[in-house]
This record gives sequence, structure tokens and C-alpha cells, in this order.
Amino acid sequence: MSAIFATPKKNLMLFSGRAHPELAEQVAKELDVTITPQSAYTFANGEIFVRFEESVRGCDAFVLQSHSAPINDAVMEQLIMVDALKRASAKRITVVMPFWGYARQDKKHRGREPISARLIADMFLVAGADRIMTVDLHTAQIQGFFDGPVDHLFALPVLADHIKQKYSGRDLAVVSPDSGRVRLAERWAETLGGTPLAFIHKTRDPRKPNEAVANRVVGDVEGLTCVVIDDMIDTGGTVAKTAEVLLREGAREVVIAATHGVLSGPAVERLSTCGASEVIFTDTLPIPEEKRFPGMTVLSIAPLLAEAVHQVFDDGSVTSLFDGNA
Repeated sequence: MSAIFATPKKNLMLFSGRAHPELAEQVAKELDVTITPQSAYTFANGEIFVRFEESVRGCDAFVLQSHSAPINDAVMEQLIMVDALKRASAKRITVVMPFWGYARQDKKHRGREPISARLIADMFLVAGADRIMTVDLHTAQIQGFFDGPVDHLFALPVLADHIKQKYSGRDLAVVSPDSGRVRLAERWAETLGGTPLAFIHKTRDPRKPNEAVANRVVGDVEGLTCVVIDDMIDTGGTVAKTAEVLLREGAREVVIAATHGVLSGPAVERLSTCGASEVIFTDTLPIPEEKRFPGMTVLSIAPLLAEAVHQVFDDGSVTSLFDGNA
């Protein structure tokens, strides 16, 4: 015999960083697997160490880490995990980052600026990642920054189902907080059954991060329940001002729905006092109890992530999860 033959076999292994272990546990439960045990700790000088306690040779590895604050620690830990898996002979490594860190830095607004979202993609490629899975990128073009498959998942079905159930029978309007989100707002309007659209005309100074001025509403919102949609809420200034403008223009009520709750600085105070009847997030990023308030709802993204992981492992279709629109 001149060769050795073996039946190909696949085994899925799930790995979790320390940024959002609750989400990883929920994904593991949905997949009916356990998170691979590991030793992970931080040295006194801030260096991170990771070692897996089981053999990973030949496995289909899914490394889940939310890029939450402190974001640089979260990104670095995931990079180190990928490097460890590559050196331990994992067959395929999929980086699962529900929130892509530095995604807002996806282009140069002025000269001598970085494109940090591309840098994140390059670092994971060099570390050994074969594939990236993420949810609601700041802009779709970021998919092209990684030289390999990128599974871009959408939280719209999760958020929209909640809106449909809770606000059934009310006259809805979908509102984009700026002109850049109009296409997403169109998908929302279609999902909610052809609701009216509106958007906020605003100005922003690229030299002043986290500051925007909501000027006026483009579209008719009088007497309607306005659903303000966005990919992320950081300091909350934009959506808080949007809610105030909509209520001033005669909206019956305002509901805010966003995928990523970054919630930096004054965000909680702004969102809880802006007049919105409900603020909805998914748990792509951890939202601790001290940042929650009575009008906040946090929906689980774990079932969507788990189904996407299962489709990738089975060489199935991730696009099928979104009716072919992914």
C-alpha cells in the first residue's frame, strides 16, 4: 500500500475570551457544546497569557470575543487566542466578534488619519484567522478589509420581532438618525410591513468625536410611533437629540433600537431622560446592571450567532438565515 486512507472527521470547538463570558455561555447552550477550558490571565504589566487545557489539533475553532471596554485588551486577547490555536494546529479558525472594534474608523475623513478597521482585519489575518463572523458592521465595506470569508450577520430580525410583538396595531414610522442609515431604514420599513420613512438631517464636525447636531426631520412623523434605528450607541448624543426633535415635531412616541450598546460616559443619563418610551439593544456587548434603566430592553443575540456558527461548521448557508439578503 502506497498511501494511508482515513475518513475525514470534523469537530466543532468553541472558545471564549473574558470580555463577555455570559454571551459565550448562551451560544454554547444553543449549540449544545461546552466552552473549551483555558487558562487566561493578565500579568502585572498588562501582558495577556492564554493556554487551552485540551487538544485542539484538527478542530474547527470558533473564537468568540466581544470588543468591549477596555477594547484594546479585548482585541489583544482574541488575537493571542487565535495565535495559540494556529500554533496548536487547529484546522480552521473563525473569529466571532459580535462587535468589530474600531469599526467607525473605516475611512479617512482628513489627511494623515488611520483606517483602523482595516488594521484590525490585517492583525487577525496575520494571527491566523481563516474567517470572521460579525454583527451589523458600521459600514458594509469593512467586509472587504479581510482577505477571507466574512459572515456579516444582521440583528434586524431580532430587534424587529420585538417591535412587531410589542407595538402591534400602532401606526409606526422608521426613522434614520442620519442620511447614512437610510438604506438600513428601508430594510426596517419593509420588515415592519411597509411603514413610512423619515430621517434626521444633522451636522457633525469630524474634529469633535461623539458630537452631532440634529437639525430637522425630513419626513412626516406627526402622530406616529417612531422607531429610531442605528448600528451602535456610544455616548447617546445623536439618538437622544433625535428623540427630542421627533417629539417636538409631533411624534406620538419614540422607540430607539440599536444593535450595539457601547454606552460610554453620559449615555445612560441621556437615553433615560430623552423622552423615548423604550430603548432596545442586543447583547453583542455586555451591558452591566449599573448601565440599565427601567426603559431599557436587552435582547439575546446568542440564537442568531449559534445558528450562524452551526451553518459555517456544516458548510451550510449563512445567507439563508436572512432570506437570502445577507
